[in-house]
Amino acid sequence: MMLLEPLWGPLQHDFMLKALLVGIFVSIVCATLSCFIVMKGWALVGDAVSHAVLPGIVVAYIIGIPMAIGALVSALLCVLSAGAIGAHSRVKKDAVLGIAFTGFLALGLMLLVAVPSDIHFMHVLLGNLLGIEASALRQLLISGAIALILLALQYKDLKLYCFDAQHARIIGLNVAWLHLLLMVLLALTTVASLQAVGLILVVAMLVTPGCIGFLLSERFAVMMLIAVGAAMFSTYAGVLISFYINGTTAGCIVLVQAAIFILAFCCSPSKGVLVARLRSRRSVAALSH
Repeated sequence: MMLLEPLWGPLQHDFMLKALLVGIFVSIVCATLSCFIVMKGWALVGDAVSHAVLPGIVVAYIIGIPMAIGALVSALLCVLSAGAIGAHSRVKKDAVLGIAFTGFLALGLMLLVAVPSDIHFMHVLLGNLLGIEASALRQLLISGAIALILLALQYKDLKLYCFDAQHARIIGLNVAWLHLLLMVLLALTTVASLQAVGLILVVAMLVTPGCIGFLLSERFAVMMLIAVGAAMFSTYAGVLISFYINGTTAGCIVLVQAAIFILAFCCSPSKGVLVARLRSRRSVAALSH
């Protein structure tokens, strides 16, 4: 039992147990949506949405409305405006999206400096998993629950849209609605993750688990299970590591995720680089004999 104490000892502290439970909930929400983002090839869109919410959060504070509403409106405004510009310009859509989200991020940073408040907006940027406030926790749980419910209700249609949007259109699905829904889910998930991991690290939470699942599975359902499992393990390990090294909790969680991704990238049975090289050498050796 003494040997296992480092694995559960820190969780005897209430704030550590709370951080772990909140982190696991966030990781489940992010990892589930991550699979759709990875299959759709929307890593840059996820980056854009996560950074574009910042001015909306500050404006929401100024006018006295829930920050989740401001974040959602700001994220959708960024992505939809980038899409409109890209549709009427010869500039590639990814370049327009990059310009849009960096512009929104810069606007948000300027508003942070210009607006005096007693709110620690740095927690929005870097996260505050160990000291999350009750109001922020309620916002996180509501936003995350809504995102999971919408994903469950539209699972089949969203899966088909992410795999093959053209086929989805041919069989009569409303592709424009599914596109907007995925944007809304991205914004909701970002809002749910703000106080936990912050804007800077939420991109990794929205991309890395899906990539891990993609490397280790050929089926979408299994890919999702692997992504969620990897994200939950990363949260548990990251929380413990941050306790022992006195480091940033969100940063430790993301680093563990990155380590798992590297391991999957190298050692995946079907897509791993090292495994592929080993098979190639065995094939060459077999031919030579």
